[in-house]
Amino acid sequence: MNYALYLRRKGLEVTIADLDIVNPYFRSKDSTDELEAAGVRVIALPFANSSVDLPSLPSSAYSVVQDRSRYAVLDIGGDDRGAYALGRFVPYIQEEDDYDMFYVVNFYRPLTTCASDALEVLREIEGACGLAFTGIINNSNLGAETTVEKVRATYGMADELCRMSGLPLVMVTAEAGVAAAAGASDAGGDGMFPLKLQRRPFE
Repeated sequence: MNYALYLRRKGLEVTIADLDIVNPYFRSKDSTDELEAAGVRVIALPFANSSVDLPSLPSSAYSVVQDRSRYAVLDIGGDDRGAYALGRFVPYIQEEDDYDMFYVVNFYRPLTTCASDALEVLREIEGACGLAFTGIINNSNLGAETTVEKVRATYGMADELCRMSGLPLVMVTAEAGVAAAAGASDAGGDGMFPLKLQRRPFE
């Protein structure tokens, strides 16, 4: 959501599509009003915000890869199961050959507590969707307990993951308050990309 709004602020035509069919807790549809008010087109799962949770994608999702006049931001989830949903769009993406796929890593999650474990998950996702990553985003956090020091403590692991994968570090992200605490700048402290957290549907 934050990245889509960032691209829109740069004057780009942007569509956001939530293809994460595994994790139902954070969905872009919950922020539709804010996104559409900013001029971002939203493509959401057909049963989002209902009591039904089926792993299905709307037919309109194909427009994100067929309409080359717009930038598309896709959330495919953080493991190989969610990445399978992207697989059906890969031929279109490869045909256009103008994409970035960022591996968003959180070194405070149980399956990615070190660079080698994170690399294993990265390769599993690539294998599941049939598309190669082009960069890494360090989104290491502990939710509300995240501090500047906690984020900075993962810099070495992020550098190691970049070395092992051969991929560049695209950005370090942090909740806006944490980024500001790291030092004042438009990009956020330490060059962090500040995140406004999405509203949870049950709040």
